[in-house]
Order: sequence, then C-alpha cells, then structure tokens
Amino acid sequence: MDLEVFADVWCPFAHVGLRAVVAARDAAGRTDVGIVVRSWPLELVNGAPMDPAKTERNAAALRQQVAPTLFAGLDVAHFPTSTIDALALAARAYRTGGAAAGERVSFGLRDALFEHGRDLADPAVLADLAAGWGVEPADDEDRARVRADWEEGQRRGVIGSPHFFWGDTDVFCPALSITRTPEAGLSIEADQAKLDAFLRRCFAPA
Repeated sequence: MDLEVFADVWCPFAHVGLRAVVAARDAAGRTDVGIVVRSWPLELVNGAPMDPAKTERNAAALRQQVAPTLFAGLDVAHFPTSTIDALALAARAYRTGGAAAGERVSFGLRDALFEHGRDLADPAVLADLAAGWGVEPADDEDRARVRADWEEGQRRGVIGSPHFFWGDTDVFCPALSITRTPEAGLSIEADQAKLDAFLRRCFAPA
C-alpha cells in the first residue's frame, strides 16, 4: 500500500514534512512503500494565489527553527503565481511512470522552487524540468486530475497541506507542531513523537 499525501507545491510546511517522511521511510528500509503526493491546490482552496511575502516569512521561520538546511534558494521575485500546471506535471509523472516517477517529480518540483528559486508558473521552466526528468508535458487530462484530487480531498476531510493518509488512518502535518500567537508569532517545533506514531503503522515490517 502506498502512503498518500495531499499537498501543494508552494507550501513550505509540506516541503519539510515530506522530506521528514521520506527520511523515516528510508531509515526503516521500506522502499517498497511509495509516496503518492496528491494535489491540494491552495489557490482553489483559498480562492487566491499564495502570498509570496507570507511564504517567505514561513520559510524563514522553518529554516530558523527546524530546517536549517532548507529554503536556501527561495526567490520571491520568481515565486509562481499558480501551481496548477506544476501539480499537473506531477500528476502526469504518476500517471505515466508510476509511484517512483511521480515521487521524483513531486520532490523535484519543491526543490526547484525552494532550493533553486525557479518559477513553476513559467511554461519554459516546467518544460525544462520535465525534459530533465524524462516526463512528457502535462495535458488537459493531467490538469483535470489536479481538480479531481482537490475534490476527493474535500470528500476525505483534508484540512490543509500536507495531510497524510494510510488506509483508514490520517494525520495533518505529522512532522511539525505549529502554533501562532500575537505575542510570540509563529512557533514551529519538530514533532518526532507524532511522526513516529503515525509511521510505525505505515512502515511496520511487511
């Protein structure tokens, strides 16, 4: 069984959370478990694109508090105005290449945005990335899958990005404990206990 997660490419919390899950999977030697990243397009959820300045602040908080090696190349001047086509490219990779190809593209897109400052709304950028991964460009069927994922996520009770599912078990953002108060602002801690509790079920020996 594959581990499913609903997430958006430009969500910095998903960038950290997905890496934590992959690290745990690899440490457990469970490379037989695929990670299927489903689309949770926040521009449809919120009715507006992500705010680059807010994303930059959240990324800075994550980098300062829990992920010092990440977000080295985030460039708000080249922040995408949409992720629909990027999500569609990942959907294309899953559809034509299976879980391993989809996972590679899903993680590669996040690295391209957050570590290399590439604009994932630029068709030329997506074409270059797709060629490098050996994936055909997304088409209308793949873009339809993005909306279908969003609609399925609503039916399944997704509350945000990233939201993980394993069989009948689900958890929102298991790698992080996030609080926000007027006094302290955004506070983020790695929540290893919560992550371990979820992954023990996912990655238990077959």
